[in-house]
Amino acid sequence: MTAAPMPVTTPAAPASPRARRPARRPARRPARRRRFTGAALAAPFALLLLCTVLVPIGYAFYLSLFADRLSGLGFDGYRQVFTGFGNYTDVLADPAARDSVANVARYAVIHIPVMFGGALLIALLLDSATVRLRRLWSLAVFLPYAVPGVIAGLIWGYLYSPGIGPLADVLPFDPFGESGVLPAIVNMATWQWMGYNVIIFYTALQTVPRDVLEAARADGAGALRTALAIKIPMIRPTIFVALVFTTIGSLQLFTEPMVLRTFTGAVTSTWTPSLYIYDAAFIRNDYGRAAAASILLALASALLSALVMRLSSRRSR
Repeated sequence: MTAAPMPVTTPAAPASPRARRPARRPARRPARRRRFTGAALAAPFALLLLCTVLVPIGYAFYLSLFADRLSGLGFDGYRQVFTGFGNYTDVLADPAARDSVANVARYAVIHIPVMFGGALLIALLLDSATVRLRRLWSLAVFLPYAVPGVIAGLIWGYLYSPGIGPLADVLPFDPFGESGVLPAIVNMATWQWMGYNVIIFYTALQTVPRDVLEAARADGAGALRTALAIKIPMIRPTIFVALVFTTIGSLQLFTEPMVLRTFTGAVTSTWTPSLYIYDAAFIRNDYGRAAAASILLALASALLSALVMRLSSRRSR
């Protein structure tokens, strides 16, 4: 028997100088540069946020902790006194403040469904294939939003005025009466803001995939079924964002009742929370109460916005 040949082993080639070198660590300069670039780009926004939002809020909170009181017998004038949260309790206990919140709540209950329903209906009509001259109709619907709020309020005030405007004899209610001033204000706000929401909804409807709509038509879905089952669910995030803005705007209602005050006595100086704040700050010079009411209004707006966004996130899941 012959022995099996031994395997021939070749000596390993010496490692090249490049292979012996340890791997270099990635340079940290590009990462630092990216962080510095991001900070530099965010600095203008942060500065603007600090100067226009955070500082005013902080100063308003500071003012809300003080009140002007007469010193001694009143001969020395007013002096600033630290009251803590006394201004907040005064605002919450004020019947005028509670009435203003009730007026805004009634306004929002009527205004938001009417305005949203009308805006969504017009946007769906503009998005339909049967409408002609879409750009012209979009411009006509958006035009009221371009009119300044004060001028729009004066126009509607004269339209409501008996003996001058034509609406006083046509409307089933008195626009300047105790029971009719709320529908009058709702009509003014809806007329001005509906076109703005129509453009938002119409733009969102343009992003709906056309192949999905064609598939729905091929399955026999009509225009109403397509709008309710496909279009509206696909633009739901846009609807909720617009709802947040509308809710905040309803709480801050100011221009329409402020203008109508010059036409009727049914709108008092504290008819809305914004008018209440204006009256406290610039009529009674009670800056502490005005600042406290402003902080409470901001907190209410933030809470309602968070609630709407939470409902939006739940419906989107």
